[in-house]
Amino acid sequence: MNERDDATEPGTRQQFSPDVAYQAARMYYVDGATQAGVAERLRVSRPTVSRLLSEARRLGIVRIEVVDPRSDERDVLAARLRDALGLDHARVVPPVHPSRLGPDLAPAVGAELEEMSLAAGDVLLLSSGRTIYEVVREPLPRMTGVQVVPTVGGLREPEAWYQTNEIARLAASSTGAFPSFLFTEAVPTASMRRSLDVDPAFQHVLGLWNGARAAVVGIGAPTATRNSISRFIPTDASTFRDAVGDVCLNFFDAQGRAIEFPGSDRMVRTPRELLQGLDRSVGVAVGAEKAPSILGAVRAGLVRSLVTDAETARAVLALLDRHDAPAS
Repeated sequence: MNERDDATEPGTRQQFSPDVAYQAARMYYVDGATQAGVAERLRVSRPTVSRLLSEARRLGIVRIEVVDPRSDERDVLAARLRDALGLDHARVVPPVHPSRLGPDLAPAVGAELEEMSLAAGDVLLLSSGRTIYEVVREPLPRMTGVQVVPTVGGLREPEAWYQTNEIARLAASSTGAFPSFLFTEAVPTASMRRSLDVDPAFQHVLGLWNGARAAVVGIGAPTATRNSISRFIPTDASTFRDAVGDVCLNFFDAQGRAIEFPGSDRMVRTPRELLQGLDRSVGVAVGAEKAPSILGAVRAGLVRSLVTDAETARAVLALLDRHDAPAS
């Protein structure tokens, strides 16, 4: 075959004819020709065929649909989770890779936000943590006039996902909501805590907590297994041996019972009693290691809906089955 010189071919996007892109796409996707075969029939080079196929996709001549073969299974998993855990809602997405927390979970979290029907003036609480940080960096539904409020202090945290003011800012910037901020650490000193208790700005945030309608919160993994946690949490405390997770730094054991530690009375965190009383509290968590954390959070009444992936859903259900199995 005598291929044409690239200089005589449509070598840039602007030079490609839609008709030629259509012909290349039809030969390749419908007729099953190889790129070499398409090049021979169109009398162009193979690199040009590749560019023509890319142009066909850009123009919408070729539309690629990726169908999840396990979508029905995920619906079943969601229903089983909802019934087994007594949840208001459960959404199960395909298995999530740690590098894609935001892109894979944000659509499901967005669907939960849309069902909340939050109006201007309503308050939405947002927790800290890697998962929530990644989710709010993705497109979410418009929440014009809604106030997003951190649930824990986050100043002087070295990792971005514990800087709660930044999480509130990111969520507000992409949704039309507006943020409130907490200018304190998660566990301030005793003197700092006393000053906060008379600080008008801090008292304003406490008022927003008390008036909140809903929350989107991460569910922390068992404390002993975590390689990342707020720098102010004393993970060497013996009381954490029984901790299976936390929601907004409210730590709990496998039965959902509260776990406290020296200094926890000074913590800046949304109280568990307030989280338990919200109209909507959506927990977001993935990873099989979080199965006991999810179960503990539900038993504690800290989350009423769940967004997770298929692998984690199966791990939670397997853990429930082991708990329900009769002793031998």
